[in-house]
Amino acid sequence: MLMQKLTRAADYVKEKIKIVPDVALILGTGLGSFAELLENAVTVPYSEIPGFPVSTAPHHRGQLVAGQLGEKNVVVLQGRVHYYEGYSMKEIAFPVWVLKLLGVKTLFVTNASGAINLSYQVGTLMVLSDHIKFFNDTPLRGENIDEFGPRFFDMSKAYTPALRELAKKKANELSIPLEEGVYAYMSGPNYETPAEIRMLRTLGADVVGMSTVPEVLAAVHSGMDVFGLSFCVNMAAGIESEIKDLGFSEVAIGHFKALVSAMIAEL
Repeated sequence: MLMQKLTRAADYVKEKIKIVPDVALILGTGLGSFAELLENAVTVPYSEIPGFPVSTAPHHRGQLVAGQLGEKNVVVLQGRVHYYEGYSMKEIAFPVWVLKLLGVKTLFVTNASGAINLSYQVGTLMVLSDHIKFFNDTPLRGENIDEFGPRFFDMSKAYTPALRELAKKKANELSIPLEEGVYAYMSGPNYETPAEIRMLRTLGADVVGMSTVPEVLAAVHSGMDVFGLSFCVNMAAGIESEIKDLGFSEVAIGHFKALVSAMIAEL
């Protein structure tokens, strides 16, 4: 039943965009403007795609945009859905499985996060080297989708090392400050308590957020190469007197666009 729904959604998107994407991006909170870089863009609202979950979170436009970035065919998901919105893990992973059926082999996942690492600040860009997942549910619970991958699969290199090295190379060439660290996934929608942040720091997390990991699980299971990038938009609880409004630095967003564009050009 799930495979039938995924195939129906993928067939609908294929008919609309008429390209085979080389790479896909999931754009997190505040990063949706990256889609404006695509040429010959075709936009498909999530609400029009059969079975596709529709974003309800702020700063998530909820549309698929396909086009060209240089010589590459690119599909961008301009916004995502989250567990805290009431969606199941399988619903969160649904777009990733659709991307797989579109032919995507490389997936960039991005997010807005809170900085746990005391050396970070608002505007820091961090490459994900690994993640910590703090609740049991997973999009792979239940019957395995054999067409995508095996029942049990390795997560020791979930974030493709070659893509992480490419990011560091391009950041150095472009003089873009770039960190690398561990992302902690919490359910939200509330921010964490100061005690939870101290726990996460003790366990080795550098940033914390409410997305990304379910999508990464689905992508790794499906055999995709995965690159994760986190944009620190506030300091986590207990570091400052209170959690301030999300800070979307135009400089940092410019760095994000330049870095990702340069990486895609070299894929």
